[in-house]
Amino acid sequence: MRIALNARILLAPLTGIGRYVVELARALQRHDDLELHLFYGREWGRTLPENALPGYSRLSSVAKRLIPGAYPLRRLIEQRRFDAGLKHSPVDLYHEPSLWPLNFDGPMVMTLHDLTHLHYPLTQPRDRLAEIERRVGKGVENARRILVDSAFIGREVVDHFGLAPEKIVVAPLGCASAFAPREESDTISTLQNHALTYRQYLLCVATLEPRKNLGLVLRAHAQLPEKLRARYPLLLVGMPGWGGKAFAADLRKALATGHVRLAGYLEQSDLSNIIASARALIYPSLYEGFGLPVLEAMASGTPVIISNRAALPEVAGEAGMIVDAEDVTQLAEAMHRIIEDNREWFVRREAGLIRARNFSWERCAGITAQTYRDALSS
Repeated sequence: MRIALNARILLAPLTGIGRYVVELARALQRHDDLELHLFYGREWGRTLPENALPGYSRLSSVAKRLIPGAYPLRRLIEQRRFDAGLKHSPVDLYHEPSLWPLNFDGPMVMTLHDLTHLHYPLTQPRDRLAEIERRVGKGVENARRILVDSAFIGREVVDHFGLAPEKIVVAPLGCASAFAPREESDTISTLQNHALTYRQYLLCVATLEPRKNLGLVLRAHAQLPEKLRARYPLLLVGMPGWGGKAFAADLRKALATGHVRLAGYLEQSDLSNIIASARALIYPSLYEGFGLPVLEAMASGTPVIISNRAALPEVAGEAGMIVDAEDVTQLAEAMHRIIEDNREWFVRREAGLIRARNFSWERCAGITAQTYRDALSS
């Protein structure tokens, strides 16, 4: 099978969907019956990029701000390059891993990671949202199969688009091998660079936006006894997102205490060490189609505190400490318990390690490859 996979997102620094594309592509390339052709927006390739395109995010942001109709214009250019590549090297099936597939006359598989654009439309610039709304419905209609990360999202997609359930295929995400338990000696260099102590900080890995419920995290951490906050600071890891002004004042106040620190975006090598060295991952998001940091933490032997929303309980299972997404006191109590109760910490750690074994990129790729076969035969 010759498969076209839209990999343009790999030109930008890797976040959720980017990690999905790169890890899935690596695993699919190990399938002997698949020939993967990667489309990078203007060029085609057979290999994955070593790094993001230098300055891509900044240049893309400038172009969107200065060029009227930047999204439709970029799409027009990409469609022409996509079509030209297919004329030169035809494929059997096209896989679109995001919300707005390109036009393709043959069989298509589409991945819907979540429906954030419906629940939180302000997460998207207005022109980008308009482009998504123009494309996603047509893509869902044309796709022979739709891959989703969780059963939760599968149900949402069926309900919203009125699809037959058999069109939906749940392919849970995997976890890169870099995310594994680490001894202090393995991570000491990274920790020193961030002025952290092994297992003596709480961690939140998320884009800095309201959907991630970071305001609740800041307020809950502030409720801990002062000595505990000083000994177990809160580290926020992630790029700025939409609506940051909503909690900017709270964040500035928290940073001023020295009990909260902001690390920004981290490459995977540093991120894996930071996750494996934390006392716990705090992830009370309001809406997630999967929640990859939760799986990465469990695979690293780091307990997770999650909200009771969306797909998070499905991913964490009994390993997660589940709190109400709107209850700051409940979250503070969970933080306090995971710090002070060593038995609770150990039980959650072991349960997480066991739970994480249910997920792998090999499994995700196997389900995806079979979905390609089913789509071609339907």
